[in-house]
Amino acid sequence: MTSDATLTRRPWTAEDEGAIRATIDDYYLGWYDADGERMARALHPDLAKRGWLRDTIVDVDTFRTMVDNAAAGRGRRTRAADRAYEVAVSDVYGDIAAATVHAVPYVDYVHLVRTADGWRIVNALWCPTQAT
Repeated sequence: MTSDATLTRRPWTAEDEGAIRATIDDYYLGWYDADGERMARALHPDLAKRGWLRDTIVDVDTFRTMVDNAAAGRGRRTRAADRAYEVAVSDVYGDIAAATVHAVPYVDYVHLVRTADGWRIVNALWCPTQAT
């Protein structure tokens, strides 16, 4: 059985999209620039982040591990010239949103929630980018 999804889809505002993109900027630039505080601004305290590495290997991260790894400079492993990403906000419904980020060296599917402090990433599924 299918339904008419247009019944629940709503356009979102440029303000929402800008705030979501700013959160994702904090996430990626916090990672690339070894800025744990900036990373923390992007994440919900209950973050669930999983990486699909291959076959049955799932890498699990939390708010704390992401902030600590960013501050420790793990994102600096990506050469400065390669630190680029492209964001596509795919849906916003009330206080939840979804976006896709194509970056070097990751692809992330992120879910965000609007909190009293702004948009925060609450779920992320990622995999390494693949050589073509």
